[in-house]
Amino acid sequence: MAMAITTFGSTSATQWGIRPQLLLRSSMIAKVASSSHNFTSRVCFMAAPTSSFLSQDSLRMLFNAGSFQPLHHCRGSRLIVRAESDFYSVLGVSRNASKSEIKSAYRKLARNYHPDVNKEAGAEDKFKEISNAYEVLSDDEKRSIYDRYGEAGLKGSGMGMGDFSNPFDLFETLFEGMNRGAGSRGSWNGAIDGEDEYYSLVLNFKEAVFGIEKEIEISRLESCGTCNGSGAKPGTTPTRCSTCGGQGRVVSSTRTPLGIFQQSMTCSSCNGSGEISTPCNTCSGDGRVRKTKRISLKVPAGVDSGSRLRVRNEGNAGRRGGSPGDLFVVIEVIPDPVLKRDDTNILYTCKVSYIDAILGTTTKVPTVDGMVDLKIPAGTQPNTTLVMAKKGVPYLNKNNMRGDQLVRVQVEIPKRLSSDERKLIEELSDLSKGKTATGKR
Repeated sequence: MAMAITTFGSTSATQWGIRPQLLLRSSMIAKVASSSHNFTSRVCFMAAPTSSFLSQDSLRMLFNAGSFQPLHHCRGSRLIVRAESDFYSVLGVSRNASKSEIKSAYRKLARNYHPDVNKEAGAEDKFKEISNAYEVLSDDEKRSIYDRYGEAGLKGSGMGMGDFSNPFDLFETLFEGMNRGAGSRGSWNGAIDGEDEYYSLVLNFKEAVFGIEKEIEISRLESCGTCNGSGAKPGTTPTRCSTCGGQGRVVSSTRTPLGIFQQSMTCSSCNGSGEISTPCNTCSGDGRVRKTKRISLKVPAGVDSGSRLRVRNEGNAGRRGGSPGDLFVVIEVIPDPVLKRDDTNILYTCKVSYIDAILGTTTKVPTVDGMVDLKIPAGTQPNTTLVMAKKGVPYLNKNNMRGDQLVRVQVEIPKRLSSDERKLIEELSDLSKGKTATGKR
């Protein structure tokens, strides 16, 4: 079971029971009366000859003179209708408006309601509605179906309502050189932003911890001095690209069962410039040449392997007036043979004798700040971790905050003892056993 759309002026009611397989090419005029209004409307039905409800024969009988009864408003009854957009009203043109008038109206409204210009709530929805209306009315076939059968006719014919096209692509095809937001698409004048460049910078352990200022030499594409970045041989005159008509973009349309899909692409003949020219001998038509440059780079404290620093506008130059790319410096840190890093903490293993572990001592340990005294408390157990506060790595972009140095105490047990050492250890053992026996009593 399917539904039919009955159009009453600018509204439509839905009726179930009809399979919309064929679109009838006829329409009938019906006098529809209500308790408060009398009006004449064109009624269009999509029905199959074999439909069991409102078939062609049923329609003839329904609208024969005298057989159609006026509609009366009954208390408690409800007729649900859906308001449809009138595309002519949306664009503010008459139904017999020419293509140029429709195009002019669309351009004016699209400029006012484009989301990049109009930040009011609902502006983008209005912009899409305007684009839908223009896409239908600017197409002769769609407009013909819309004039005869309205939106229901477009849906029934499988041509769509313009919803299948990107309204912003449609906008750009009519407004040369305008972008929908920074970086979203290349502008229609052929300008192309430059690519980003990457540089690998190797630092030692302390340079990464405390930061450093270094001068580096990079290789990048810069604007060609011979052709001033145009890519054209000096003294020659470029000609308009015949493929895209100088637009730099081509729009292809594909008809599918779901509707018409449009795709906007950079012209392959002129690479988006809109012009065909004799290439420059220096840059081979690219408008750019590779050069080296030395720049001063300030590396902040706290970077680590894998950190990336961004230097804006130091990447490859853009083409035909496009913005330059950025330079990304990727950090690689050479590990320290003694100190290990764990995020903002530094790890170190300190070896002490079993005597120092028992009696306690003070020993010197290396840190990123140099040698520092560390107190080993008496009775320190093996693998105890001692914390040296604020001796770690500074937090990135927060130089007043630092991590800690964590020192793991490794107690060394001798494998061989001298006779005197053994004698003393045995005496200590006897003393320990005596204390244990006394404690048990």
